[in-house]
Amino acid sequence: MTIPFDRSRIGILVVEDEPLLLLDAMDMVEDAGFKAYGATSADEAIRLLERHDDIRILFTDVDMPGSMDGLKLAHAVRNRWPPMSIIVASGHVNVSPEELPRDGLFFAKPYPPASLIRTVEAMAQRIAG
Repeated sequence: MTIPFDRSRIGILVVEDEPLLLLDAMDMVEDAGFKAYGATSADEAIRLLERHDDIRILFTDVDMPGSMDGLKLAHAVRNRWPPMSIIVASGHVNVSPEELPRDGLFFAKPYPPASLIRTVEAMAQRIAG
């Protein structure tokens, strides 16, 4: 039996440099009841993580401009915020489990929205205890 939890108290940071894909992913997260934050670069993502302690899940694209790509961002977040749940996505490269940070997951684009939301729900359930 699953114990209900307040999804609106769990923030999900979506990092995507394509504005329409960012808005679509944020809508998907919000439609599932979670609080969504959006960033178009790794630098912006780090600033949001520093300001919002309710962000518990990182969902990042690999290909991004700026000081680091999404894979480097995922590793930086794992090192600085170890409890963070991490999902990495790409439509251009296939990321192997060895390339991901510990406990990170990879989704190939285009990903099935229902599958992604089930994964986020499972992560949030573990976070909520």
